[in-house]
Order: sequence, then C-alpha cells, then structure tokens
Amino acid sequence: MDTPILEIKNLTKVYEGEKDSKLAVDNISLSIPRGSFFGLLGPNGAGKSTTIHCITGISQPTSGEILVDGTNVVEEYKLARTKVGLSPQEFNVDIFATPAELMDFIGGYYGIDKKTRRNRIDELIKQFDLEEHRNVRFQKLSGGLKRRVMLGRALVHMPDLLILDEPTAGVDIKQRHDLWAYLKEINENGTTIILTSHYLEEIQHLCNDIAIINHGKIVAHDTKEHFLKDGQSLEQAYLRITNEVTTK
Repeated sequence: MDTPILEIKNLTKVYEGEKDSKLAVDNISLSIPRGSFFGLLGPNGAGKSTTIHCITGISQPTSGEILVDGTNVVEEYKLARTKVGLSPQEFNVDIFATPAELMDFIGGYYGIDKKTRRNRIDELIKQFDLEEHRNVRFQKLSGGLKRRVMLGRALVHMPDLLILDEPTAGVDIKQRHDLWAYLKEINENGTTIILTSHYLEEIQHLCNDIAIINHGKIVAHDTKEHFLKDGQSLEQAYLRITNEVTTK
C-alpha cells in the first residue's frame, strides 16, 4: 500500500506566553494520500496556519508526530523539508529581486547545482508565462504575477507536496482562473497539493478531499462529493458545520 504523502498523528500545538498559554491545535490526526488535491478550511484563528507551520518546520509541535512521505518532520527536518514546497499568503521575498533570482536562490538553498537549477528555472518561467517578466523586480509585478512567482519558487526543488496558503488572495477573477489552471496541471502531473483558501468556490472547484478545522480540532473530513450531497454548495455545508461547532 502506498505511503500517504502526509500523516499527522495526534498533533497538539500550544503557544506559551508570559502570563498564559494558547492551545492552537488540539490533538488532530489527518492522512492525505499521494496525488490528492486537498482542501483545508477553517475560520481565522482555527489552526490552519499553525498546522502548516508544524508541517514545514516553522513551528515545533508540542506533541504528536508529522510524517511527510514517511519522513519525520522533527527528527529528519532537512530531508522532510526537501519534500515540501510552501507558497505562503504573505510575500516573504526580497522585493528588489527578479523572479529568476528568487527561484535561483531557493534552488541554491536546496543544494541544486547551477546547471540543473538554470534548466529548472527556465521550465518554471515558461510554465507560469513569466518569460517577459523574468528580469523585472518583484515589487513592480502585478498581484497575479507575484502569485505565479511564489508558486514557481515553491516548486523549484520539485517537491512531492505543495502547500498553498491563500494562493489567489488579492488577484482578479481572470488571474484566479489562470492560477486554477496552473494548479490543476501541477496536480495532474503528480504533485500532491494542500490548499487553504477563504474562497470556498476555489476549494469546491479544485479539491477532491476536504477537511474543516475549527477551534484547533478537525470537525469534518470527507470527499468533496459528500460535502455537496443533497444539492448543497460547499459554502452551505461549511457554514452549517462551523455553526454547529460554535453553538455546542
């Protein structure tokens, strides 16, 4: 049987403050099969970003275990990190660098040799229609172009798992649909994708499996078809589930 691309086992994350502590993720378990296009939904502060930070090593779990392609993200951090690409919501890049330079830096960070790196960057520049922008400073690009650069940067080292945190925030409808097409192509070519988004139609359009996290717990996890049963939209299902949890 194929090893799941991601296994989260009893993950708990507590942030310790000077006066009190905050339970951000409360004993969640999740298994994502290889090749999935997985939607992770939840209100602001529900635990989505903390979960992503624990997967990518930005935060250390308080307890529990996370395996990426069978590799423990704490015990084998460097190896696990090579298996994951992250496109964060914030543009955490040197705004004076060009798309080609940003991708080149990340390729070097992952130890890719110069020739391989150059060929990989050329592929990504072409794939994301960035040819005429490859040497333009990041700060001068439109919102949609910036999102494409962030995706390219996340894919330079050819990760098995791509995590996208609000990848179409701040882009117009046409650019959003263009990005959807890119993401579908990446997924169809074998990359597993975890997508978080406040655009529920985006999750409904792209994802085949969906989990909802609220107050640090997984409150629903099923196929998209299950969420859409009886003719309801994903938005209707999401509001019903999160309201039920809130009012209990």
